[in-house]
Amino acid sequence: MKIATLSGAAMLLALAAAPCNAQPIKIGTVKVPASGAIYIAQEKGYFAAEGVPADLVFFDSGQPIAVAATSGAIDFGATAISAGFYSLAGQGELRIIAAAAEDVPHFESQAFLVSTAAYKAGFTALKDFPGHSYALSQIGSSAQYALGLIADKYGFPIGSVRILPMQSIGNAVNAVAGGRADITLNSATAELGAVKSGGARILAYLGDEKSYQFGVVFTSTATANNRSDLVQRFLRAYREGARDYHDAFAAPDGARRNGPTAPAILAILEKYVSVPPDQLAAAVSYIDADARLDTADVTHQVAWFKSQNLLKGDVDTATLIDRRYVTPLPTPSAPKE
Repeated sequence: MKIATLSGAAMLLALAAAPCNAQPIKIGTVKVPASGAIYIAQEKGYFAAEGVPADLVFFDSGQPIAVAATSGAIDFGATAISAGFYSLAGQGELRIIAAAAEDVPHFESQAFLVSTAAYKAGFTALKDFPGHSYALSQIGSSAQYALGLIADKYGFPIGSVRILPMQSIGNAVNAVAGGRADITLNSATAELGAVKSGGARILAYLGDEKSYQFGVVFTSTATANNRSDLVQRFLRAYREGARDYHDAFAAPDGARRNGPTAPAILAILEKYVSVPPDQLAAAVSYIDADARLDTADVTHQVAWFKSQNLLKGDVDTATLIDRRYVTPLPTPSAPKE
């Protein structure tokens, strides 16, 4: 498979920019399409061109990435936000420096997967959530916050839904496909097997129901404060990757549409996610072209997790969102309709 790379001249410039003895930065993430901007920046040599060659470190879930950044085991992380992330951030050890993926209309990245048995029994719309079981990886995950958004939209109490923590995305999907849980929310690519087997079906896409800031890019407070040049170099490379990702999949009006570069970008994603390009194309996430952050929604998330007793102590979002590096969306709102 041919992967898009730098031209020969650009590669020489990239090598010249990186000191011969430069130690690669370590970037922690999960092998999901939502981390596409990082994969692109790596494959196209953007990190090397900024003098910060990168090693990608892969994790099974988001929480260990935040722990690794806090300990210094990685330099930067990108993952979905959770109560666990905010709990660590509340200790003053982490700083958000850019946006990662968002859920927005027309991008079918995260889907509500309902079991075929539950659907046949009448669970045919999200308003039918009350009285059903909801499988998620862990208590306090982003999927639990998404449930809160849906509960607000359709006016039902969260307590009317039985939460089933399954410890992993795969377990949650399998629980729904096997009829042990009624519904889950996960990456649409992770749910394809359950749909093909006939054990479950896509009920709705989160972005079409409620938009929110699903993922963030972050670093330790020590790195943000003491290694500003490194952070800026990383962000320049990352934003180039974000621009390439955005332009491949988003039309100027925000609609989901493959552009001329989509095949090459999908080939890069396939290398890391191990999902065929045609399946990836149907379920790519949205990434802002400039990696701008919906700061108001991050603040809303913190308040929501606290209201559900999933987050203890205070989290100062004015400090957590590092304005030295973050570019905010111009007119954020949370939650967005």
